[in-house]
Amino acid sequence: MNKTLFDVKWVPCSARFVVLGNYPRQTGSLQVCEMTSSGEINVVSEVEKKDPFKCGTFGASSLKQRNFATGDFAGNLRIWDLEKTALPLYSTTAHTEIINSIDGVGGLGVGEGPRELVTGSRDGSVKVWDPRQKDDPVACMKPKEGETKRDCWSVAFGHAHNQMDRCVAAGYDNGDIKLFDLKNMSLRWDTNVKNGVCFVEFDRKDINMNKLVATVLESKIHVFDMRTQHPKKGFAKMTEKAHDSTVWAAKHLPQNRDIFMTLGGNGSAYLWKYQYPANRVAKDSDEIEMGVAGTLNLLENTTLSKQPINALDWSPDKEGLAVCTAFDQCVRVLIVTKLARV
Repeated sequence: MNKTLFDVKWVPCSARFVVLGNYPRQTGSLQVCEMTSSGEINVVSEVEKKDPFKCGTFGASSLKQRNFATGDFAGNLRIWDLEKTALPLYSTTAHTEIINSIDGVGGLGVGEGPRELVTGSRDGSVKVWDPRQKDDPVACMKPKEGETKRDCWSVAFGHAHNQMDRCVAAGYDNGDIKLFDLKNMSLRWDTNVKNGVCFVEFDRKDINMNKLVATVLESKIHVFDMRTQHPKKGFAKMTEKAHDSTVWAAKHLPQNRDIFMTLGGNGSAYLWKYQYPANRVAKDSDEIEMGVAGTLNLLENTTLSKQPINALDWSPDKEGLAVCTAFDQCVRVLIVTKLARV
């Protein structure tokens, strides 16, 4: 394509996907593409906007409407009807700097509770938005006055297993990972993994927290067991070295929460399966319960590009079907077979 690509998402219940990026003239591109029965990719529609797009999600939309929420380089949060992209359905200046990451919950039949969006920005803040309420976030997590603000690179919803509970995980450029409890409006847990956190994702949003994957600079993948929190040690963690480069992202297979794909700065894609330990809970010397981390098994790997693969999305409808973007300005549709055997 004739643009830099930053994110890609499948349109639910369709053979279409949305590609976000920016043109060399620093304007934004929102492009809808469709897979044909012969395996070709056709461009259905494309619009150019003032500000480059960085990230997007369908996570706060209904399956009927399938409205698409985006974050851009100017800090704007917008929601679009992909059939009518002249004007957004919703628009607010969410942050003072670029929105690096966005996630949604409550839509598409995933997760209990209201449909909400979360955004993470270079301005150091993480904000939760209810599209029914304009301009004012329902929650804002930012550094206290006098504290150094850190660039938030990734945000993710989780723990939305009932009408009351909900958490947000956020990863920062200094290696911090923070878990915000939205029910109690408090910082539930934080840790530092020593390298900038490129991506965080729960294995499922709509269950009691199970696992959290974090990918970082310097070739590392961290998997946290989120079922048991020790009052001092926090959550159990295992670390795997892979890709020999920055690990840009990790995306869990919708049909199997224990399988996920990681994306490398060297253009590689690794497919992993998490293996649980014999016992997920142990007791310390004081008889306090703590989690036990499992292991990762590498199922397959391949090199797709000479440039970093920066985004991937699994099809929610067809197991093994995925689409990814890379900094070589190419969109690739992938098929992973034999997933039912692992």
